[in-house]
Amino acid sequence: MTTQLRTERLLLRGWRESDLAPWAEMNADPEVREHFPGVLSREESDASVARFQGELERRGWGWWAVEVRGTGEFVGFAGLDPVEDELPVEGVEAGWRLARSAWGHGYATEAARAALEFGFDSLDLTEIVAITTASNLRSQAVMRRLGMTHDPADDFEDPTVPPGPLRSSVVHRLPRDRFSAARPE
Repeated sequence: MTTQLRTERLLLRGWRESDLAPWAEMNADPEVREHFPGVLSREESDASVARFQGELERRGWGWWAVEVRGTGEFVGFAGLDPVEDELPVEGVEAGWRLARSAWGHGYATEAARAALEFGFDSLDLTEIVAITTASNLRSQAVMRRLGMTHDPADDFEDPTVPPGPLRSSVVHRLPRDRFSAARPE
């Protein structure tokens, strides 16, 4: 059964057929995909949703669709996923990607915080990481707002990305005790 997470303004939920078109639009937007090797075709975008939903159904957690509760609008994804085996980092990664129309509203931080709470409270993780390109300053700002810290010794060249500026990756980390200490009682 897929877990749903609720925040004050957002619902992190399983994927719906109605999410396919706006997700494909996001994945075809060069600005949204600026820190990835390229945009996705509709087929690639739809395949990613099938993968995400399959993982949610199998594990109960993963990359959730993000919906604005007040309007029901689909605005992107956020969640947790095991770090890819090809990378020199281990553990569970927090991530997010939102449509440009959802940028600047604090949704990424709010959704990621809900995913972190789930990871620490329900999955009993001791640490959660976040990985992005060195040039993705927006995501790194979200990581800092979440209380994550960056040690340049963890940075690496991503072997899954073609040679070029997008290969340089940074890692931010958040141990459970630091996240717990920062939460209001």
